[in-house]
Amino acid sequence: MPLSQVRFVHQDEHILLVSKPTLLLSVPGRAEDNRDCLITRLQDNGYPEARIVHRLDWETSGLIILARDADTHRELSRQFHDRETEKAYTALCWGQPELDSGRIELPLRYDPPTKPRHVVDHEQGKHALTFWRVLERHAEHCRVELTPITGRSHQLRVHMLAIGHPLLGDGLYAHEQALKAYPRLCLHASMLAFTHPASGERLRFHDPAPF
Repeated sequence: MPLSQVRFVHQDEHILLVSKPTLLLSVPGRAEDNRDCLITRLQDNGYPEARIVHRLDWETSGLIILARDADTHRELSRQFHDRETEKAYTALCWGQPELDSGRIELPLRYDPPTKPRHVVDHEQGKHALTFWRVLERHAEHCRVELTPITGRSHQLRVHMLAIGHPLLGDGLYAHEQALKAYPRLCLHASMLAFTHPASGERLRFHDPAPF
């Protein structure tokens, strides 16, 4: 598959930073017909050495960093594991939060009966923490910045649902009004900061949301 939808934000001999479009897997799915994904497109189109460091959901767009050698992959993976990276997402959520900012600290777990959904579970869930702040208020929705401190699957989507403000266009978690309010999931990885594994320079990149 071509790279036409994948936009390069930065590249050097050690890293690739790209903006992933919505409706593209980060890595291959289990089924044979799910081979098309970001890493496969890169490896098949001039970057055979590319190695995935972290992932975004299929419907989530935005910044992803990839390593071009084993040492870089190891160091970037460590930074993500040790929470030395910084990430921020732009989203559109249904309704009007009473406050302009806040924190959501609710434990999450995978819920097999409603696969692939995740749920809040105070007994068996894993710790999850998200900070949020309102950027713009509109008639029926808000533009918000979401900052995940932990990296649980579907964390931002489930946390916003839990406080009564599901993301627009979210086919898994939004109610009918929020689902129909936008033709795609309104969640975009808009900022990523990390320390360059080779130079030691602290880098910060921004990618404006397409909605």
